[in-house]
Amino acid sequence: MEDMAQGAHTGRWPPPLMSDNPRAMQVILVGVVPAIFGAITGIFLGVSEPVYVVLSILGVLGGVGAGFDHVGAAAGAKRGVLGGLLFGGFILIAHELSGMDPEAHLPEPAIVLVVVTTVLGAAFGAIGGAMRARVERGR
Repeated sequence: MEDMAQGAHTGRWPPPLMSDNPRAMQVILVGVVPAIFGAITGIFLGVSEPVYVVLSILGVLGGVGAGFDHVGAAAGAKRGVLGGLLFGGFILIAHELSGMDPEAHLPEPAIVLVVVTTVLGAAFGAIGGAMRARVERGR
């Protein structure tokens, strides 16, 4: 049980809550992962539309998993807002830095993409948080 308190995942279900992870792990999971995944997705925006679409879908659906790190829809939605904001923002940043023409359609203005990923991130994060609440109630 000591491993769980320190944030180590022992392979048990459910995985530890985000609050049980060390601060450095929290920063990586909450901030770094969605930013890097968004940047990779943004690079592929200028390379391949099918790959960009698949990565975008995976990134947004990742909000369910991110939300599952928290108990309750509200907590999951908060995590999803941050993840969606970082994901969408870094898509645009990396794409702009790449200098490539987009292979997929971007909304006009492009910043609308960040609004969409943020809203979807919140929705999917809420789903994940609600699922975690059900699991916790069942324990």
